[in-house]
Amino acid sequence: FGLILKWLEEDMGGLSGVARHNETKAKLIYDVIDDAPDFFVGHARKEDRSLMNVTWNFANADLNATFLAESERKDMSGLKGHRSVGGLRASIYNAMTREGCQALADFMKEFQSANS
Repeated sequence: FGLILKWLEEDMGGLSGVARHNETKAKLIYDVIDDAPDFFVGHARKEDRSLMNVTWNFANADLNATFLAESERKDMSGLKGHRSVGGLRASIYNAMTREGCQALADFMKEFQSANS
């Protein structure tokens, strides 16, 4: 517990630093969704969005399976949405890096370009 507190304070800048970090990570993915509303469909209203679980679908729901298969080939696993909501879900809790979120955002853009 002491190591976690030390990491939070020294490496992350305290709770406000962690909050900024999580907002930045989520924004990378939400920006892709928001920039292509005819392709990506977010599940939550903007004011209700989670910083930990980014959920979306495709306007063409047939693309879900293709996206999941292609993402797995790029070592991006666990993106299948919750059984009660469906679609896709990126869980980006504290252990997920900014670079990991950027990689997903970049892949989403590539996928959109290839499938629009």
